[in-house]
Amino acid sequence: MTPTDHPTPLLRFDEVEPDDDCICGGCNARRRARLRSAPESRSVRRRAAVLVAAVGTALGGGATGAVTAVAAPTPTPTPAPGGTGSTRSATPQGEVGDLYGTPSGAPSARGLASPRAAAQPVTRAQIIERAQRWVDQKVPYSMGRYWSDGYRQDCSGFVSMAWGLGSNQTTWTLPDFAERITRAELQPGDILVHNNPASPQSGSHVTVFGGWTDSGRTRYLAYEQTSPNTTKRATPYAYWNNSASYVPYRYKGLSTGGGSNDGTSATAFPGADKFGPGANNAYVTKLGQLLVQRGGGRFYDEGPGPRWSESDRRATEAFQLAQGWRGAEADGIPGKDTWDYLVNGKGRNIDGGGPLPPPPPTVVPPFPGVARFAPGAVDEAVRQLGEQLVRKGYGRYYTTGPGPRWTESDRRNVQAFQQAQGWRGAEADGYPGPDTWRRLFS
Repeated sequence: MTPTDHPTPLLRFDEVEPDDDCICGGCNARRRARLRSAPESRSVRRRAAVLVAAVGTALGGGATGAVTAVAAPTPTPTPAPGGTGSTRSATPQGEVGDLYGTPSGAPSARGLASPRAAAQPVTRAQIIERAQRWVDQKVPYSMGRYWSDGYRQDCSGFVSMAWGLGSNQTTWTLPDFAERITRAELQPGDILVHNNPASPQSGSHVTVFGGWTDSGRTRYLAYEQTSPNTTKRATPYAYWNNSASYVPYRYKGLSTGGGSNDGTSATAFPGADKFGPGANNAYVTKLGQLLVQRGGGRFYDEGPGPRWSESDRRATEAFQLAQGWRGAEADGIPGKDTWDYLVNGKGRNIDGGGPLPPPPPTVVPPFPGVARFAPGAVDEAVRQLGEQLVRKGYGRYYTTGPGPRWTESDRRNVQAFQQAQGWRGAEADGYPGPDTWRRLFS
């Protein structure tokens, strides 16, 4: 081969390897130039070209598609709810998606996909029953796995299941389906949410509120998905840690089930299976409340609550005996007649009298003024304040008393009550004003 055998110029020479057996000066020069500018061997270059072509073919978009698939841009963080200037980072749960995970090709950026078409109305009793089902099944905790019902096995997937959302949400997006409420408004089926924008991997969490377990409302029954599996347990309000940052919410799609504010029907008997040993649902709470109204309060040391107890059985038995029923008709387990008498105000009360009259309206004592509550103050209003704090369940800082002398214990208990109302800063300084006094005594 001679130099004159090549047409001049060689416009595509850079895309073709020189012949190995050509000894002309042009081919030799080009081979030396290629070796200096591209030290990799020809076989390496060919393998890379084949690999790019194969990946591009598999993705249906050529080499450009392959590069895009490997280097997908990270979604821009979206603002976290309830905070100015904060960002929503990756949560310790899986991202928002459909049941059994986000389908291929569906949006999965945090907060950008919010499937909610399948969400249906639900009663409080149904929420608690669904939560109890996972407790009974001991569903293992997992941020990436899905249970047989399609819901992700983490805390937010658990609430998505209990609320029947038809999608898997996160602790950041669950409030989109709910309205914020106060501690005093909490009822079974509501939730308590803690989000940590600074480090969500280390602490964001959500629990289902199952009812108060003590008369002071300092502990509640929490249904939650946590390691190693779903559990329910008496929990200090609002949680074991990060207590001050938990926020209560109520599902917007809550059904009243016929007019009752706790999701139980005002008239229909829910069935004997809702009562008795092992029962834990909103109907048990409703039964206890009705029994207290009919004179059964002395049987309860704490509660009533959703977990069936001997107090519920004894109070029910006392009501049945007050109607003149005996034997199997007064076994302490409510049937259709017992339920009908209770919800419709029929029959005689437990003390033998007629149905109780409606309770008188609450009378709030007049606020005595801020000067009564200050360091060094001694006044009976201080004792009155402290005793009411104890009755409301906010007396844990007292070692003695309460008494007429204002102390740091009084201030800290008042502050705890103020913070429970959602107040912060100067609104929760521990010194009672007119609003604190009105809420405390109402």
